Amino acid sequence: MPELPEVETVRRGLADRLVDFQIDQVEVCRERAIASPGGSGEFIKMLCGMHVGSWLRRGKYLMASLHHDFAQLSADSEPDPDGGWWGVHLRMTGQFQWHEAISSPCPHTRVRIWNKKGKELRFVDTRSFGQMWWVPPGNAPETIITGLQKLGPEPFSSAFNSSYLRQRLKGSKRPIKSALLDQSIVAGAGNIYTDESLFAARIRPHTPSGQLKSVELERLCDCLTEVLRVSIGAGGTTFSDFRDLEGINGNYGGQAWVYRRGGQACRICSTPIRRESLCGRGTHWCPNCQR
Repeated sequence: MPELPEVETVRRGLADRLVDFQIDQVEVCRERAIASPGGSGEFIKMLCGMHVGSWLRRGKYLMASLHHDFAQLSADSEPDPDGGWWGVHLRMTGQFQWHEAISSPCPHTRVRIWNKKGKELRFVDTRSFGQMWWVPPGNAPETIITGLQKLGPEPFSSAFNSSYLRQRLKGSKRPIKSALLDQSIVAGAGNIYTDESLFAARIRPHTPSGQLKSVELERLCDCLTEVLRVSIGAGGTTFSDFRDLEGINGNYGGQAWVYRRGGQACRICSTPIRRESLCGRGTHWCPNCQR
């Protein structure tokens, strides 16, 4: 599943490509791709004619503001979205594709969106778990996209720090790997970057969350944000389906310290990286560096 760096990479690509993009036509190829009330009919009706404004990311969710008048978007400060919000979650295999010219869609195409110039933004999703929403104007996105209500702070926000983690994890016996995967504790982290962050912080993934000391929590916060920052700079990680808007793979995978390196020598101490199942997820760690 795309994690924060991959979703942020997609957000930046959409923001760059969809400047002055007015939605002229929408085709929903698979009804289950639309999760908002009214289904595809309401989704198509309310998006057609709208100008796409700013793209925001919250955890692994993407949201674009929608506007009736493009002239308003030229102002220094973007107005409230009088056309509502367009929400997206890529889930496991969702990806956007940009098509300058007419082309036949692949069998996994779920939603197609064109502007008046015939340029197409295509949503392709092999596993078909990805979802889209239309949020009516005057409504906060979380009233329709209810998963937003459950998210913890963003890793890069001031609200995410060692004091916050200490409070949330106090007395917890569950492994720190499991805690970091919990989107209500920190938004956007997933299997790849929890493994990488725990290695960087020299913390065993099995460690009971409530037993971590303040200095360890502080180091973990710093390592998580740094690992995410580096991965965003590399365009995310590609181990299976992830591609950016131009169809390019993420490059962080080649820099990974432990993830998907089970049995290989640790880049620090040469100890074989161990891979095991923890909390139902494949977990990679170094028995020597992470004591």
